[in-house]
Amino acid sequence: MNLITRERRAVILSGVLLGALTLAACSSSPADSGDTPNDALISQEDCQRNADAGTITYISGYGYSASAGQLDVFMADDLGYFDDLCLDVEINAAGGNGQQLVSSGKAQFTALGSAEDVLMAAANSKNLTAVATYGTTSPFCIFANEKVKSLKDLEGGTLGYFINLTPVAGAMLDAADVDESKVDFIKMTNYDPTVVLRGQVDAVVGYASNQCATLDAMDAAYSKFLPEDLGVDGTYNVMEVNSEFLAKHPEAVSDFMRASLKALQHCLDDEADCMQRITALAEEGGQAKAFPLEQQERTWAVESQWVRDSTAGAPGVQAIEEWQHAAEIVQQYGTVKDIPAVDSVIDVDLVADLYDADGALIWPGDAQ
Repeated sequence: MNLITRERRAVILSGVLLGALTLAACSSSPADSGDTPNDALISQEDCQRNADAGTITYISGYGYSASAGQLDVFMADDLGYFDDLCLDVEINAAGGNGQQLVSSGKAQFTALGSAEDVLMAAANSKNLTAVATYGTTSPFCIFANEKVKSLKDLEGGTLGYFINLTPVAGAMLDAADVDESKVDFIKMTNYDPTVVLRGQVDAVVGYASNQCATLDAMDAAYSKFLPEDLGVDGTYNVMEVNSEFLAKHPEAVSDFMRASLKALQHCLDDEADCMQRITALAEEGGQAKAFPLEQQERTWAVESQWVRDSTAGAPGVQAIEEWQHAAEIVQQYGTVKDIPAVDSVIDVDLVADLYDADGALIWPGDAQ
């Protein structure tokens, strides 16, 4: 059974919960001055236009994780790209309620795990538009005790999950012809992946760049099942913006994404520099234990490849067709069935228009 799906759940931290709210204020806006800053790369008129958009607040629901849609925003700030475009950006680095804050207009941007996540959340959260999708690989894995040779072996056994059983997991079980009535589903409170090695549960639905990468680094003997192994494709990470803010300040939204995508390319080109920078920021923000360098490197080694392997085109570009697949998988396996029409929650042009015909990001001052 060949199923195509779009899903991602929150980044799972290995035994650590996110710390207290961290607010990092970034570039200062020139809103009170008619002069273009000396180091700005855009015209005085465009600079003032972006300044007039006011403070742009980004909510990182997953802390300082080295994930696209998060890492690039931190790096755009750290590398000065927001300053270059006269954007006044503040980063909330521990705002797990990003959907609510952006929907209400108290913040402007947040990232969510997948098209499925966005569609399910959109059933209850209005005023949100998805402007970027960073990959076409499902980021999940089901990791299991080595005695589990196929997902079918979970019949009569236990399968753990975090928060809820995600649609992609349901698609994987269906593709493996698993009778779910014969599986004991357990909600996990411990993010330690070694629970399957000890046989406390037979398997857990996790994240390929976190739990599975951790077990791989340990050289542990375990069984790993990836969606793609069962014909289940997916999407990786989605950037959302407040719809009213987008309608009022489309150029500022475009420039926020332009700066973020430039930073994303830097992190694809110089992984070591970005890992050092994001780890240092995590330490400054009080989240060093949650995001040590070795974990960041493992995460980005996997997730950067998902960005590179995207079949949608340049980083961040998204397509209606992929999202339609996500809608189908949610309606078949999700807990929320009454989801909005795809074209009501997605803007496929904004990010695509930031690239030239050769797929290069258009950046002021660069020769095109």
